[in-house]
Parts: sequence; structure tokens; C-alpha cells
Amino acid sequence: MSIRVDSRTDALIVVDVQRDFCPGGALAVPRGDEVIPVINRLLALTDWLTVATRDWHPADHCSFTAQGGVWPPHCVAETDGADFHPALDRSRIRHVVSKAVTRDAEAYSGFQGTDLAALLASHGIRRAFVCGLATDYCVKATALDARRARLEVVVIEDAIRGVEVNPGDCAKAMDEMRAFAVVLARSADVTPRP
Repeated sequence: MSIRVDSRTDALIVVDVQRDFCPGGALAVPRGDEVIPVINRLLALTDWLTVATRDWHPADHCSFTAQGGVWPPHCVAETDGADFHPALDRSRIRHVVSKAVTRDAEAYSGFQGTDLAALLASHGIRRAFVCGLATDYCVKATALDARRARLEVVVIEDAIRGVEVNPGDCAKAMDEMRAFAVVLARSADVTPRP
């Protein structure tokens, strides 16, 4: 399969490649940092719209265990853990979208409570390529919401990693995305339009 990127109508959405989600972080995705070289290649592929989402939580966010949530504190706004991983080529990211920024609202999707849909629409985007962390949570939620926003969606399989809280969570997430007409592809299949 070969997928040609049209920089006029395609966008790359890099989901939550933050220190806290990478090895050594507060909520590390196993081998999460392995996606970074692949994502950097995608960022440099063509002059397309590139967007990075990030968790940007208040210190007392509802998802944290101390507030009755399921996760340890992570990606607290203005902390080192909330920063993008230093190996990510930040210079090629044109827009940053912060999510889950209020105490009482969780947001796995980059579209939830943000202006991401409006941003993509304002640039005439028709197809979103999605990569990042984590497959079974924020990548899946972002891809499905992109479909709900009537975009074509391609998830780059070698540029995602999952949490796998329960064995099989990632496979289930992939099945859910396929069922919602999300295309799964490898980065080698994605090439710039001549």
C-alpha cells in the first residue's frame, strides 16, 4: 500500500509525546520513546499542517488517584513531565493543542474541549494522519473523533505504542479503529506527493 500525502489537505496529528508518557516518566508507555524517530521522519516528510496534542493537567486533575481517578499524577501543566520529549523535533510542529486543562474534565481525545476540529477545518484538511501515545487511549480517541469530524483517518502503526493496562487492550483498540473506517498503515507506506 502506498499513501501519497497532499500537503494542502492532509495533516499530521502527533498525540501526547510527552516526557511523562515515555520511559522514566510518571505514566510511562512501554517503549514509548521508540515512536520518536518515526514521528520525526513524518514531521519532515512534506510541508503539511503538523499539530501536537498534549495533556496539560492542573495539579488536582480528576484523572489522578488522589481525586478518585485511575492514573498517577502526570503531565501537570508547566512541569518537566508535561514537556514534549526532548528528542521530538519540536521545530517542525506548527500548532500545539492542550487538552484536559480543567480539574473536572478528562479528555483522551485531542478534539475534546479543544479547537482542533476548527483548526483543521480552517486549513481545509480532509485527512488526518495520527501517531503517538498511547494506542489504547489517546491515539484511539483522537482517531475516532477525527472520523466523527468527517475526516479520513490514517493511523501510523509503527509510530504508536500502547499502555496495555489489560492484555489485549491495544489489539482491541486497533479493531475499534478499523471498525470505524480508520486506515492502518506503516510509515514506509506514506510518501510525499510529487
